[in-house]
Amino acid sequence: MPEHLSYLASTTIEAARAVDILPDGHRSKGVHGHSFGVRLRTQLPDNCAAYSGGEVQVLEQALAQAVAPLDYSFLNDQITVPTDENVGRWVRQQSPLFAAAVVGIQSTANEGVDLDTDGIAHVWRRYRFEAAHRLPNVPPGHQCGRMHGHGFDVILHASQNIDDGDMGTDYDALDQHWAAIAPQLHMACLNDVPGLENPTSEMISAWIWSKLKPGLPELSWVTVFETVTAGCHFDGTHFRIWKEQRFEAAVALSNAPTDSPQAQLHGHSYLIRLHLTADLDETLGWTVDYGDVKELFKPTYKQLDHHRLDAVEGIDHGDCASIARWIRGRVSHVLPALDRIDLYETPGNGVSLAWGPLGPALPI
Repeated sequence: MPEHLSYLASTTIEAARAVDILPDGHRSKGVHGHSFGVRLRTQLPDNCAAYSGGEVQVLEQALAQAVAPLDYSFLNDQITVPTDENVGRWVRQQSPLFAAAVVGIQSTANEGVDLDTDGIAHVWRRYRFEAAHRLPNVPPGHQCGRMHGHGFDVILHASQNIDDGDMGTDYDALDQHWAAIAPQLHMACLNDVPGLENPTSEMISAWIWSKLKPGLPELSWVTVFETVTAGCHFDGTHFRIWKEQRFEAAVALSNAPTDSPQAQLHGHSYLIRLHLTADLDETLGWTVDYGDVKELFKPTYKQLDHHRLDAVEGIDHGDCASIARWIRGRVSHVLPALDRIDLYETPGNGVSLAWGPLGPALPI
């Protein structure tokens, strides 16, 4: 499969708005405010940065400059109908670098929308339930065979082609669908729920899909966080899991001008997210064991954590793209289901290296 390298950038703005197109009585119709999160995922031209490896900083700075006029403003003064979707469109129009970007607008901690370049609005909302479970088919001694529990997070994604429309699926509509099934999951033992006798993340996401899709045709996929660092996406056909870890490292970008901060020895708290796509094991009920992913990645992790990255053999220049490609070369043979690596040097800013189908994943 061909390799796709995308750059990721994010920032926040504080702003007020009133969404007049909403029905009377809707809490967002009147003047209110949010701390908006703004995200970009896009490919960049080769010459967009002054040096190879400077692309992350270029996109991060361009995004910050683009949204500065919205910060501490009344959005209606610049955007006639400032829905999340229209805020995303406004952002895309601010720079040629954003023309082919997926733009994400997160208006609260638990909801947002991502706009792709085909006019598709991916609306999402996050929910949570507390539950016990055990996996009955794991090998003897596996920790997940013991009864335990989690605070599970669920994200429902609904996609619509809205063309020039002001908004897609209303977030409140997702609430109504979730409310219909949440009592079966919250404060329950999942093994006792019909259809969840083997309640892996994969099985939970498929169960939620089966319950909601008939009444919510816009549902595009379901995300289940079993822990804060691991979970599964299901789009009705394909399962895709992820496992993330953090590592602390020093670096100096060898291609950066000698008088730039990036050329100096500095450091980051990196976040890496490994995405894997595989067929479902019908007996175990999962695609790949999260524990196996962590264990197989451990030798590579040890070469990154608490080291100087540009001194590691094979990491060409110390930038995020070089590191991600080095990681792929190190782990693809032991994790054949791996098809995407997201690497952040600062929160929301980094790269996404993918070489499989661009299936369900976060960020979109």
